[in-house]
Amino acid sequence: MITHHSHIGTAAWADLLRMLKDGQVSELRGSPKLKTVGQKRYWYDQYRIGTDVVDRYIGEDSKALRDRLDRLRDLAVRRKVNERERSRLMRVLRAEGYLMADAQTGQVVSAMERAGVFRLGGTLVGTQAFRLYEGDLGIRIGFGSSAVTDDIDIASFERLSIALGDTVQDHLSEVFSQLKFAPGPSLENNKVWRWQQTDRATLVEFLTPSFEEDEGIRDLPAFGVSAQSLHHLNFLIAEPIQTPLLYRSGSLVQVPRPERFAIHKLIVADRRRSDPSRLKARKDRAQADLLIEVLSEERPDELADAYEEAMRRGPTWRSGISASLDLMPQARKRLDDII
Repeated sequence: MITHHSHIGTAAWADLLRMLKDGQVSELRGSPKLKTVGQKRYWYDQYRIGTDVVDRYIGEDSKALRDRLDRLRDLAVRRKVNERERSRLMRVLRAEGYLMADAQTGQVVSAMERAGVFRLGGTLVGTQAFRLYEGDLGIRIGFGSSAVTDDIDIASFERLSIALGDTVQDHLSEVFSQLKFAPGPSLENNKVWRWQQTDRATLVEFLTPSFEEDEGIRDLPAFGVSAQSLHHLNFLIAEPIQTPLLYRSGSLVQVPRPERFAIHKLIVADRRRSDPSRLKARKDRAQADLLIEVLSEERPDELADAYEEAMRRGPTWRSGISASLDLMPQARKRLDDII
């Protein structure tokens, strides 16, 4: 049975998200500049350091971002007030029973946020993203096994990483070193795409979509790291959404759209058939099942669009989704009912 958060909690979450987005703009050092890259337009914060001109990426052009840039001076004035208000909203969310990031995850993800990982197109995926749908969907996920993990997975498009022409403010190898992470062994020209914490089980991995037959290691220049490429990942991280990470006074991160996450989990669960324990596949199906239940009631059009898009991607996609749904009769019925 789905349990929703109170109106107090959902209002506090919405206010926190708005203030975090405002805060991202209020920290600009120079003047906003619009650039066209390919068929898309991006905003940059342009300022000088000595004789050099720096273009720091802000975000993709949108009405919401343009409105914030128009209010830049007011947002800068209110920045300190908003920081205190964010702390108050976090206390409200904690009292309302929202899932808070544990100290370890919060430290790592917020450090990546400060470095610019999410600003530059990084998307938090996996169970850490699933936990954050509490706020976007206004539901209680709780502390079940489907919401517990020590892994932190960050995905990004290789082409976007190149096109933006910007990089993280602090080299991630240094960020991870300060948090006592060591790079994982690499078999491909010393290209590092995962870091393991030396005194805990926490693992950080970088991923990118594979558009080729193999799933090799690719570079993400904006982050200064490499990434494991995976099939089907492009479907998951298309058109991500921003959401608060509930840690300290909040951090602004990116996660996949919940309807894409749900359908992608059906594919991933089927790919884990070779796992002897089947534990991860069961966890994938449990996450997909919960999201399909909620979305079929509250956002059926978005869920139907994601499902139909995945089914149009070919026989491999259709067979993987169908194989998972064979084990999830209620989810199959809900999907059939909205098509």
